[in-house]
Amino acid sequence: MGLAVYVRHTGRVPEVPWTAVRVVIVDDHPVVRRGLRALLDTLDGIEVVGEAGDGETAVALAKQLGPDVVLMDLHMPGIGGVVATRRIAQQRPAPAVLVMTMFDDDETVVTAVQAGARGYLVKGAEQDEISRALRAVASGEVIFGPTVAARVLGLLGGARAQPEPKAFADLTERERDILHLLATGERTASIAARLYLAPKTVSNALTSIFAKLQVDGRAEAIVIAREHGFGRDGL
Repeated sequence: MGLAVYVRHTGRVPEVPWTAVRVVIVDDHPVVRRGLRALLDTLDGIEVVGEAGDGETAVALAKQLGPDVVLMDLHMPGIGGVVATRRIAQQRPAPAVLVMTMFDDDETVVTAVQAGARGYLVKGAEQDEISRALRAVASGEVIFGPTVAARVLGLLGGARAQPEPKAFADLTERERDILHLLATGERTASIAARLYLAPKTVSNALTSIFAKLQVDGRAEAIVIAREHGFGRDGL
């Protein structure tokens, strides 16, 4: 069963040499990372240049190493794979992000695509599927495994996509990260430590978030945030 390719030119230079695909592997499970590295090391023209076990490290390595592709898990501690994907997609030049995860439900697929993922595979994909997907996204294509393609086509047709609440669209990137951690149950001091911010900065950001979400405080913000997917491992 082959991969479903539905977009060929995304603005990325489409002539990455067949023998020059440089990959960063991102997964919070060391055993999975070792397995993926072992698999990719058997593929001609695929070079693993780095590994990360969390989203923050993935963003840093993408900027530092300039890979062609970041092979990204979604459900990880910290900022998670979706936020990491969004930040990597904003880098210039931006590596292609190929998601590889256990989850292929509509919400997860849509969220990853909206964050900027150029491809989406479900773990358990065959070696040749992974190889073709890595080369495809590196050369500017957008590609999805067969189990995901129908959902993505639904997204493009507007059948599954749901607009973000206006208040959420008003949040800055920092506010979105803080809201995500708030929705996981983190306190102000812990959020500050995770994001390398001063507690006062986090407190001020929370005040802004509450105003934009039109809520009275932390408890109500957590409920609304979780209803819209914040606070999950992958966001």
